[in-house]
Amino acid sequence: MAPNARARRNHEQLFPGHVSTLARTDPELIEVFDNFAFGEALEVTRLDVVTRLMAQLAAMIAVHAVGEFRVMLRAALTVGVTPSAAKEVAYQAVPYVGMARVFDFLHVMNDVLTERGVALPLPPQSRSAPETRAAVGLEVQRNVIGQAALDQLHASMPADQQHLLRFLTGNCFGDHVSRGEIDLQTRELLTFSMLVALGGCESQVKAHVLANVRVGNDRARLIDVLTQLLPYIGYPRTLNGLRVVNEATQGADERSSSADTTPTGEQDADTQTR
Repeated sequence: MAPNARARRNHEQLFPGHVSTLARTDPELIEVFDNFAFGEALEVTRLDVVTRLMAQLAAMIAVHAVGEFRVMLRAALTVGVTPSAAKEVAYQAVPYVGMARVFDFLHVMNDVLTERGVALPLPPQSRSAPETRAAVGLEVQRNVIGQAALDQLHASMPADQQHLLRFLTGNCFGDHVSRGEIDLQTRELLTFSMLVALGGCESQVKAHVLANVRVGNDRARLIDVLTQLLPYIGYPRTLNGLRVVNEATQGADERSSSADTTPTGEQDADTQTR
């Protein structure tokens, strides 16, 4: 089975003039994969190529696919992902998958950027400072999860664990999520991609499904992202992510319907923030 015309065209866009080594040693597998990842899967997407590649790079960090990340990073830079945006994918990953996992990818990224003549370090993108990170993070956190959910989170956390919430606000949201170059909608898609790819993070995936909807990424867009991650993370994690998307968005729809029939001013605080 030879790669179909659409798959060849999309593959050539990402890897102009390149023939994979695996296409020579494992032609049957690569033909199947290319037809699926660059043909069939792309027939149903509405994601622009830059967003698609960034989401896939985020997932590759989460599953620690260092070799594939190197290959796809080159492709991403070829089709318009800027060096700064690529860096932000890795920086965004630190609070969600940990520096121990991101470390290898930073070195791969620096190697690829250097081979392309990009001067390092890149222009700074931080929008907070040590004295402002808590306030900046809190504002971003409110935009992402809403004040009611934030209040509930603080109220439910035992006193001896409150420092973790401070870290979440100042470090995760203040140091990382507030950064420049890519917008909040894109950052939430990246976070969703990482958490789904990690596996075993269903409660966090649910929280970030709701966060994505809140910042403007609807159910259809999240399903689109899952579809484009599927060739790289496999069916179990993709289907687990889909289940959470369905459950979380169904709950949001039910709350919305309930709010429509509730007298003004009597909606619960959680409904009012969505």
